[in-house]
Amino acid sequence: MERSAFLKYRQNVFSLNPTFVETEISNTRNLLDQARASDAEAFGEICRLHGTRLVRQAFVLCGDLTLAEDLAQDTLVEAWKCLHRFHGRCQFFTWLCAILLNRYRNIRRKHWLWPATAPGGREPDEFEPPALADHAAQPDQAVELREQAALVRQCIQTLPARHQQVIYLRFYVDDSLEGIADALGCSVGTVKSRLFHALNKLRKMDAFGAAQSDFKTKGGTL
Repeated sequence: MERSAFLKYRQNVFSLNPTFVETEISNTRNLLDQARASDAEAFGEICRLHGTRLVRQAFVLCGDLTLAEDLAQDTLVEAWKCLHRFHGRCQFFTWLCAILLNRYRNIRRKHWLWPATAPGGREPDEFEPPALADHAAQPDQAVELREQAALVRQCIQTLPARHQQVIYLRFYVDDSLEGIADALGCSVGTVKSRLFHALNKLRKMDAFGAAQSDFKTKGGTL
């Protein structure tokens, strides 16, 4: 599937989900050079710069703020331990999110009865997805959008791990195919292939199609 098709599909379906698209923080690279030289204070500054955004991404995965904070902290600790593996060919935040995915998958494997999306509770204001903030005057519609977003995430979490990775990094973290390939340690062709098969599997899921159709019938712009 071509890149234009990916982008079109994202507009049609993944706009239901919270995405936090930001460019790499400009001074991260300098701090990384210092951190690689065993400068713990420099890495602490990196944690401060990326911490909130990483918690947001963890919240997208698990739907529970407390667990999201724990996942983000564990991710940063692991990143410090294996910082020598980051070669700078992708955005540092993409690399962090690849680690975050592994930590999340390990937790789910250990606690296999733990639900894919934590029940109940509303997202704190600071984690309000921008797409939902536009509907502040229509709380019922905002609730429906959240439910549809949760349904889409549950569908994604039924995919094999390798397919979850590329869907998450492409549509939630919003990095390039080249950046994803570097973060996962595979070729761009492999990323394209995994995305193709992952999207095909999602299209065949009744629940995934229903979330998209339901959003359209309520007048949403996809």
